[in-house]
Amino acid sequence: MPAPSSPRIGLALGGGGARGLAHVHVLEALDDLGLKAAAVTGTSIGSIVGAGYCAGLSGAEVREIVLDAFRRPGDVWAKMWQLRPKRIADLLGGGLVQFDPETVLGMFLPPDLPATFADLEIPLAVVAADFYRCTEVEIASGPLRPAIAASIALPIVFKPVEIGGIAMIDGGVVNPLPFDKLPADMDLVVAVDVVGGPVRPSARSYPNARESIFGASQILMQTVIAEKLKSRTPDVLVRPPVDIFGVLDFLKANAILKSTAPVRDEVKRKIEAALEHRQLPMLPETGAVTVAP
Repeated sequence: MPAPSSPRIGLALGGGGARGLAHVHVLEALDDLGLKAAAVTGTSIGSIVGAGYCAGLSGAEVREIVLDAFRRPGDVWAKMWQLRPKRIADLLGGGLVQFDPETVLGMFLPPDLPATFADLEIPLAVVAADFYRCTEVEIASGPLRPAIAASIALPIVFKPVEIGGIAMIDGGVVNPLPFDKLPADMDLVVAVDVVGGPVRPSARSYPNARESIFGASQILMQTVIAEKLKSRTPDVLVRPPVDIFGVLDFLKANAILKSTAPVRDEVKRKIEAALEHRQLPMLPETGAVTVAP
């Protein structure tokens, strides 16, 4: 893997469930250019992909892990069956069946993922939401898996995660695109918005209950992002075309990656243009970046 590049690139990977598998193309684009982020922030699925990248995995390696994890639907369903609530109280409590997010991560993440933030090769910060205080929580130190679990704890699917006495849920409800959490000394900020909009049913005019719930959350998250962009804009903003896929369409991983494949070249073009605009040209024969005199 290339060493951290100059200028210093900050990478923000947003939340969006299975739609966030498109983040892989952004990692591969950086690899193609011979660049490596100096700092990464992630929300929800962005925290998972970001952790793998910050652990030293290339974009191609993250792609292979994703495809291997969801290549065999039967294996995925078998794992989820093992994770089902075992007690009647857990099964019926609150009217929803919710999974423990840290346990789910343990079954799908690489076993050699570093245990703590300090063990990562690139600084990473992940975003979760303090449920009772209605505030954003940035986690950049301590055990890694509980922090990621908190960041992905989508209420409909996962139980809240308690860290330090705080009940935390999915960071997407407070900061779905955390480019504002990158260090201030970044020279170039790349932000990847995979929230998208509600999936439009092909045979119906109106959404069903599940579609309404997920669609409403997407509308709210896009509103948050739009307000953030009024005060600050990333140097490179990428929005993969993900609207045809659902938040939980992980079994369509291969289709998501194929459908969003043009993002890889789009990211390279946008980064090259941003570097040129900032007078930080890239040397094409080496992929190195030099500061113009």
